[in-house]
Amino acid sequence: MSRSATAILALACTVIAVCIGLWLGGHPGDLPGGLRKVFVSDDRAVRAELVNAIEDDYYRKVSRKGLEQASLKGIVNSLHDQFSAYYTPQEAKLFRQVINPQFEGVGMSIRKDPRGLKVVSVFDGSPAKRVGIHPDDVITAVNGRSIAGEPTNVSTARIKGKAGTFVTLSVISPGSRSARPVRVKRAKIDIPVALGRMVHESGEPLAYVRLATFSSGAHAAVAEKLKPLLRRGVRGIVLDLRGNGGGLLHEAVLVTSLFIERGPIVVTNGRTQPRRVFDAEGGTIAPTLPMVVLVDGGTASSSEIVAGALRDRGRAVVVGEKTFGKGVFQNVQALENGGVLDLTVGSYYLPKGENLAHNGIVPAVRVRDDSHTRRDEAMATALRVLAPLAARRR
Repeated sequence: MSRSATAILALACTVIAVCIGLWLGGHPGDLPGGLRKVFVSDDRAVRAELVNAIEDDYYRKVSRKGLEQASLKGIVNSLHDQFSAYYTPQEAKLFRQVINPQFEGVGMSIRKDPRGLKVVSVFDGSPAKRVGIHPDDVITAVNGRSIAGEPTNVSTARIKGKAGTFVTLSVISPGSRSARPVRVKRAKIDIPVALGRMVHESGEPLAYVRLATFSSGAHAAVAEKLKPLLRRGVRGIVLDLRGNGGGLLHEAVLVTSLFIERGPIVVTNGRTQPRRVFDAEGGTIAPTLPMVVLVDGGTASSSEIVAGALRDRGRAVVVGEKTFGKGVFQNVQALENGGVLDLTVGSYYLPKGENLAHNGIVPAVRVRDDSHTRRDEAMATALRVLAPLAARRR
């Protein structure tokens, strides 16, 4: 046999061997026992063997694709981290809808609950408000499909939809054991990032600013509402972060910088993430006015950074309910199969070194705000705390 023919034969054998190897890699159960022990030695092959056995022998027909996706979810779920999630390619589309700034839905903010989603706040004039959904209600299903254990972003995206369409929510109210169906007509929700007005307490002119989210430009929205009030001579500021689930870390730094001229605001660190100190960035418009920050159980992430930094730096008294306690941050990675991995990669720490994971911020003045009454007890308390501090500036 010529040298060239030998080379061609060797190449052909190699190609055949690779093809057989690839096929057997996905069907390790077809290997002879001895070879299976030699070649099937890693978890990927065992996983393929498990999927094949279920697909071939389980008493009901199951989707191989579904099993493979479930195995990927299982890997992430084994971390027991409520903020890390694997999104299938189909769920990834819903995930991207959540981060889309266009908001068409029913008008409420939520947080994760073992039964589904817990309502944190309901926007005034929203479809959810009109049909009688209240804070502390729990949504267990969307259009008859249970959302228990589902990633929050996916469940939220199922509730959202084109304005004018309907969605049916299964809602459990406090004190009730069973869910009631609530049919809601979706609408375009136009919630301003920030609201501001002057209020008076004990004769003191005070500024009230509510921030809904830490989206891009949030600091500019706060400044826009606050500057006219400063020109009118307010002597104190109430910053309302209730129901604000967070957003961009940089915006949290910039919002805090409106009230702190210099120095540390937050520190981030992770096993593979370099330690980084975020200092105030300038642009301060109210460096000395006494402040109260209003918080509740829906105050999370970037909101906790702002409230905690203002507290630690001696700039504000925190009033309200204990905050959510999200002291970690995530990295979103697109995967080759079209799915998305949203993975916790590090923690953040307040100026005095506290990490808020699981603990949250405990207010200096605690107020249980009953959202079912017309009186805003937390706001009334915040004004009572702030007024004497403002009076000292006369």
